[in-house]
Amino acid sequence: MSLRPRRPLLHSLLLLLLALPVPASQAATNGASGTSSAVQKSSSASTGSVRHRHARHRGSRRAPAGGVYARNAVVLDPTTDQILYDKNSEDMAPIASLSKLMTTLVFLEQKPDLDRSVEVTRDEITGAGRTKLQNHERVALRDLLHMSLMCSDNCATRVLVRESGIPREDFLAAMNRKAIELGLARTRFVEVTGLDQRNVSTAADCARLVRAAAANPIIQDITTTRSYEFRSQYRSWSRLHDLRNTNRLLYGHYDIRAGKTGFISEAGYCLATWIHTEGRDMIAVVLGAPTPATRFADVVRLVQRTSTTTGAPQTN
Repeated sequence: MSLRPRRPLLHSLLLLLLALPVPASQAATNGASGTSSAVQKSSSASTGSVRHRHARHRGSRRAPAGGVYARNAVVLDPTTDQILYDKNSEDMAPIASLSKLMTTLVFLEQKPDLDRSVEVTRDEITGAGRTKLQNHERVALRDLLHMSLMCSDNCATRVLVRESGIPREDFLAAMNRKAIELGLARTRFVEVTGLDQRNVSTAADCARLVRAAAANPIIQDITTTRSYEFRSQYRSWSRLHDLRNTNRLLYGHYDIRAGKTGFISEAGYCLATWIHTEGRDMIAVVLGAPTPATRFADVVRLVQRTSTTTGAPQTN
């Protein structure tokens, strides 16, 4: 049987079907599978329109309500202990290398000879992540402190703890006792560098930790140093180390009194810093920022906003 006589009828039915409205779910399916060129063209046009709008408004993109992208944030007046800005500031969260502020406080309480040279071993290097230190390299404790606080070198931090003369578990116990002493009721440490996500605190506790750390002149000096060079002894020759502070706010126009950055994937990007601006001291902390740059932009927005306002604390 010939199908030629049926072609006009089939053609009319096809046109009728194409003219009918397509359910949203079916349109999405068709767009994904490519079964309908008409739907694909409509989807492409819509996508192009959205992209155009995004491109047009990209330059005017603004921070979310409350001013910060970070999950937790606080601005503290270090003199009065008043909270000037609060975003989930009492929620516990991983704090990554902000832990090193407490590690350093406990280490310095042992009154070490910072000019003493010590040897790096494989035990400190293994699992420490990126480090510029080599096995059997000899480095002064003072230089290891700079590596730990300026660029969060985990290997350097481990060597400091080893050279404190306190067993690792006892050192951790001392860190937790120090937290209680400082009134950091929601802060816990299970590891000395911050690599473990179970090192937790709150934005408010971290602000008070920064205040305590800044009271130590050695910590204050190191955490506000932009760059630092030293030489170590490796085998039969010396090695030059050139450090840059990871706190980008040091390179701007702000007067930074102390600060520390931190990051592990579970914590996001963190920053705790003491800033003096407009004749006022503030400690700003952000935890869980989505990008390295966002943590600094968040703090700048908070400081600018808080320095021009008075009265009741701002919340988000």
